[in-house]
Amino acid sequence: MKSFLKSLYFKKLFFTVFFSIAVLFIVSYFFENIFGVAKLLLYTLLVALVFDILLLYRNKLGTQAHRLLPDKLSNGDENPIKLTVVNRYQFTSSIKIIDELPIQFQSRDFEIRSKLKPSEEKEFTYHLRPTERGEYQFGNLNIYTSSPLGLVCRRQQSSKEAMVPTYPSFLQLKKYEFVAFTNKLKLYGLKKIRRIGHTLEFEQIKDYVTGDDIRNINWKATAKRNHLMVNQYQDEKSQPIYSVIDTGRVMKMPFNELSLLDYAINATLVISNIAMKKQDKAGMFTFSKKVENMAIAQRRKGQMNLILETLYNINTDFVESDFARLYIDIKRNITHRSLLLLYTNFETLDGLHRQLPYLQTLAKNHLLVVIFFENTELTSLLDQKAISTKQIFEKTIAEKFVYEKKMIVNELNKHGIHCILTAPENLTVNTINKYLEIKARGLL
Repeated sequence: MKSFLKSLYFKKLFFTVFFSIAVLFIVSYFFENIFGVAKLLLYTLLVALVFDILLLYRNKLGTQAHRLLPDKLSNGDENPIKLTVVNRYQFTSSIKIIDELPIQFQSRDFEIRSKLKPSEEKEFTYHLRPTERGEYQFGNLNIYTSSPLGLVCRRQQSSKEAMVPTYPSFLQLKKYEFVAFTNKLKLYGLKKIRRIGHTLEFEQIKDYVTGDDIRNINWKATAKRNHLMVNQYQDEKSQPIYSVIDTGRVMKMPFNELSLLDYAINATLVISNIAMKKQDKAGMFTFSKKVENMAIAQRRKGQMNLILETLYNINTDFVESDFARLYIDIKRNITHRSLLLLYTNFETLDGLHRQLPYLQTLAKNHLLVVIFFENTELTSLLDQKAISTKQIFEKTIAEKFVYEKKMIVNELNKHGIHCILTAPENLTVNTINKYLEIKARGLL
């Protein structure tokens, strides 16, 4: 990379000299005094080069640049990276910015071109979307500056190598935390679910204000105070909410460059935060051959940071998950009735039937919600018109797999197990909707 950047340094100069020599030969064809013309052109070029070099290098500061990196990147989101460039020259300069991006992005054509007036400071912003968690190493920030003559290009480096970790989607966390506690639910696909009955705890009697439910009017208190009083209720608090993430090979499947595991991790972070804001206890753990990365459901100050750090280090292990071991460990470690949000994936009905006895047993002691994924590529294939024999065959197979997913939903519902079949990109929204529905109906 560095050798490539160095080769660019005198590229413009090379083409300038080459063009001058070509002009020299053309002029020599028409003029007899070729030696005199050649000397004139050569001296002119040398003077221009020296003058351009002096313009660029006599100012020690030249063009100054600074890269502003966040403390951490948000996985699966567009993260802004800011560059600040200051022109310390007394003339308008042309600049080219080449930032050495982390190897995970596989981008070798990044550049920003602009012009800066004398002593002008300009800010540039570009966005990066990481698709895997881990450490991202940035290289040097290279600035190439040219004067109005454009014969020489001066390279300067600033903002040396830096490492930024990529964490689960904390930007998504902040967005859904805002909408879950405002009246803007529908803008993001969140449903406003009507409460069925009163499965709430009585909190206090207060003055009636516009918007209060008239069914909660306390007539005895109203008669005593001579103005409307209403009973105020609050949600049942401190219910344990566990996100259970399957880290087996079925969760390695990618959609939109992000694995199913990372979609589940991002949703876990969001739902844990909303659960704690709703005064519930949030926890999580993963499983494949055994249960790991357990964070006991609690509602304390450092719980979200604990969950975030735990999610950061999760990876798939490419084995078939052991649901029997999952049942044993849950029975041993989780004694109170809890909401279990199980993120996994079933592709066939036979695959579900092998694990169904363990899911049924879990559902007897806890409120189990099985969350698995649509194959959106197959769904898009169904929308295409089949003409050739191959296309008809592919569409038939796709219809079979889509139908199999619907059969899995019916089978889980038949055994009284809640489930969510969702496209990967809608996972977080659908999980929040299910949690709010369970809270509203007092199912836990």
